[in-house]
Amino acid sequence: MNRETPPIIKVKNLVKQYDKLTAVKGISFDVYDGEIFGLLGPNGAGKTTTLEIMETLRQKTSGEIIIDGLSVDKNPADIKAIIGVQLQAAGYYPSLSLVQLLELFSGLYNVDINKKEVLESVGLVDKAKAKFKELSGGQKQRFSIATTLINKPKVVFLDEPTTGLDPQARRNLWDLIKQIRDMGTTIVITTHYMDEAEVLCDRVGIIELGEIIALDSPSNLIDNLINQGFERKTEVKQANLEDVFLNLTGHEYRDQ
Repeated sequence: MNRETPPIIKVKNLVKQYDKLTAVKGISFDVYDGEIFGLLGPNGAGKTTTLEIMETLRQKTSGEIIIDGLSVDKNPADIKAIIGVQLQAAGYYPSLSLVQLLELFSGLYNVDINKKEVLESVGLVDKAKAKFKELSGGQKQRFSIATTLINKPKVVFLDEPTTGLDPQARRNLWDLIKQIRDMGTTIVITTHYMDEAEVLCDRVGIIELGEIIALDSPSNLIDNLINQGFERKTEVKQANLEDVFLNLTGHEYRDQ
């Protein structure tokens, strides 16, 4: 994360209204080049709406969003060319193979790609000829993330990428997300899993009822809570049940 340079994303006074409902209430935050930034909040808090506006997929009511010097109002096509957006499973042709889907996406982006290298990067090279519908949940999510990288984006948006995955698949996806960040890509992620945000995110913005109520690193937010006198009611152990599960079953990719 480079905070010595201007933010790669600037969100200022963002508002989104649906008739009488104000889903996003004038929020502002910056995202810095090379960081993983998390938007956290319960269902209906406004985080996915905010993400979709940043992705140019939804119109805002007012406010300003700048991505790498480009305005979502004036330069939406240019922004689309430098971002990667994770599709949900329903966004793919289920009967096409992974190679065929990569050919389709590379054609849409008008770029040449090494399909084997793309699949290797997400541990799916042995599934190259498999149909999308034949993949496990974790494999579908890894492939979905692979498609966000086809145009070598500066910013990748991931909306709850590990929802519904088993512990191995979830941890593997964490490793993949960190690898993408280490390649120099900025990542904006939404998640309901606080342990996931704590592991992955350099900074998080917590959204409640359309407003950002906290914005800092996970470590600082935890320290601030402890300094207020917070104590867990139960003893904190050095490991949890998920750690036990993974130690017994392993971390490797699973085909089923």
